Amino acid sequence: MSRTLVDEAGGTVTAFAFDKGQELSEHTARYDALVIVVEREAVIKISGLAFNLKEGEMIIMPPNKPHTLKAVTKFKMILIMVRSS
Repeated sequence: MSRTLVDEAGGTVTAFAFDKGQELSEHTARYDALVIVVEREAVIKISGLAFNLKEGEMIIMPPNKPHTLKAVTKFKMILIMVRSS
């Protein structure tokens, strides 16, 4: 489940909620993306490197790098995509 909170020329802010075990398959994005973990825990892989992120932690996903996400538990995050340089 996702809800876009901000959608402007310079970027977007989107809230996501995942059930335990839910995944996003590998993909890339053209822009920098900041993930902020709001609740619980997930594993984010960026270019094959796994990062176990918990509530209150964040990570930057660089542009054009393949990444995936898997919810370890029920999980909520905020995704900030920065379109401008």
